[in-house]
Amino acid sequence: MKFNMLVITTALLCSSNAFTLPGYQRPASSLNMVLEMPKKKISKLENLKVSSNHLVHPLKEQLATEEIGISKDAYQILKYHGSYQQSNRELRGKKDFQFMLRLKQPAGEMTPDLFRLLDDLSRKHGQGDLRATTRQCFQLHGIMKGDLKTVISSIMNIGSSTVGACGDVSRNVMTTPAPFDTPEYKYAREYSKVFAQLFRPMTPAFSQIWLDGEKAATVETWSKEILHHDVDEKMLFDSGRGIILNDSAEPIYGDRYLPRKFKIGVTVPGDNSLDIYTNDIGVVVVCDDKGELEGFNLMVGGGMGRTHNKETTFAQAAEHLGFVPKEDIYEALKSILASQRDHGNRDVRANARMKYLVYTLGIDNFRKLAESYFGKQFQPWRPIKDWKYNDWMGWWDQGDGKLFYGLHVDNGRVKDDGDFRLKTALRVLVDKYNLHMIMSPTQSIILRDVDPKDREGIDAVLLEHGIKPIEQVDPLNRLAMACPALPLCGLAQTEAERVMPDYLSQMRQLLEKMNLDDEEIVIRMTGCPNGCARPYMAELAFVGDGPKSYQVWLGGSPVLTRTAFPYMARMPNSDFEKTMEPILAMFIQQRQDFEAFGDFCHRVGAEAIEKYSESYVAGSVKA
Repeated sequence: MKFNMLVITTALLCSSNAFTLPGYQRPASSLNMVLEMPKKKISKLENLKVSSNHLVHPLKEQLATEEIGISKDAYQILKYHGSYQQSNRELRGKKDFQFMLRLKQPAGEMTPDLFRLLDDLSRKHGQGDLRATTRQCFQLHGIMKGDLKTVISSIMNIGSSTVGACGDVSRNVMTTPAPFDTPEYKYAREYSKVFAQLFRPMTPAFSQIWLDGEKAATVETWSKEILHHDVDEKMLFDSGRGIILNDSAEPIYGDRYLPRKFKIGVTVPGDNSLDIYTNDIGVVVVCDDKGELEGFNLMVGGGMGRTHNKETTFAQAAEHLGFVPKEDIYEALKSILASQRDHGNRDVRANARMKYLVYTLGIDNFRKLAESYFGKQFQPWRPIKDWKYNDWMGWWDQGDGKLFYGLHVDNGRVKDDGDFRLKTALRVLVDKYNLHMIMSPTQSIILRDVDPKDREGIDAVLLEHGIKPIEQVDPLNRLAMACPALPLCGLAQTEAERVMPDYLSQMRQLLEKMNLDDEEIVIRMTGCPNGCARPYMAELAFVGDGPKSYQVWLGGSPVLTRTAFPYMARMPNSDFEKTMEPILAMFIQQRQDFEAFGDFCHRVGAEAIEKYSESYVAGSVKA
């Protein structure tokens, strides 16, 4: 792999918003280095990527065995194909290996035929349900090894894919889910698909393994919609500045791919429904007063993952990099990705995300690094309207004579359970009205392009299947997210999805008890510190740190533009009210006019909240 050479000498100080545990000060770092290809032996995982022959081996051989699972090395390669090997951790005895499959759905879009297929596949080959993720795609759980080829090939042959849904490549490209018929929103959807195509893995491994070397019956749906962009030509364009590698199979990624996963999000000014600041690259569409595309604001270095008791890992909100004209967006993004590819930390995987490179260099020096590939300077960030958060649930006018309906899904679980028959309801709606869907960044679903005359019928179908109208859904539930965690996630340290309803119920009871009925708080929960449900951006978050125990995080923004701070290292489930009541009491007594809960916590800080809580008398404060 040829690395771009750049000498950077600088002294860096801790940033004011850097992650800290109580009493911990991240040390200042001094950087005086030549960024070049490391001479030492590469790690085992990096070597595995190289020896896999672009993601073929040893997966191909392991899939052919009679075993119900695959080897650890094959599992690492399988991730790039969109699947994770799992087992039910609550069952004793020999592991019952099964596989989770994650789709690639740029911009979250799903055709009626694809939903019908997933519904059928989940019933025949999975555990019967579907799970909407926090990156606008569906996951299928409970697939047996012997069924993987049938399931993946079926998805590929209908014009979809699982390629790049996992692994050290660009993941599913997100965008605002609102399907408004305006220039800005159209550009956001269009360029989400462009960027997904620009950074797709090119290896023939996927067709070799899942399609026996044949082409899929049809190309991906999104690629047909952006043919006029000539994405492959722009991908392969070689400026001679080190972006394109001497690798015919993977000219962008090379045989080692990226140091870690890489996430891209696209939105319009003011719409932060997708947590834009949590991405490695955040892209904001910039149009002129007539709706003509001028270019894009870019932010870099966001990321949620961290490790308990390892202060060198932290959640980070992206920083503003600058603006690029529309004609330069392809090379600009390629330059940023190449910067991470060549200079990201491949030795310590816990520090391999691009956020650590941005933090270590500082945004100004990272900009210089990216510009060394780009061959141009990034222009200053263009002023845009203030960010707002909206989940886009309920009925909305698209602006083209059609409607869309945001359907809330608790924690993304699309299932049938007694009188609650969400999965069946969606199938009925798709079959009756041939509805297209958009997955939301908050694990819910948007039904788009609805004829106004069908609104009443859609409402009736949902009601018949036990689905509450959006007006009857508790705002706490609408704002909440939780990861799947136990029993299938191998990283989970405790529950998330299965206990989140109880936590929200306790919070609702406490708010009513303290006369805060109308307060809306963004609450998120994960079963481990990796941050799949983006907890560190929430106003209030519970991050699993052991059996029936959580870290408590406070102070994220209600419009999702900054990270929260760690407030409590270990809160047992039984201490929920004991922990939260003093914080809410202080909020009642000391909040400023119209101040949101997260903004209040951010303003007063952990030390003041701890001091207040120490002397608080239970039941003594109400609004």
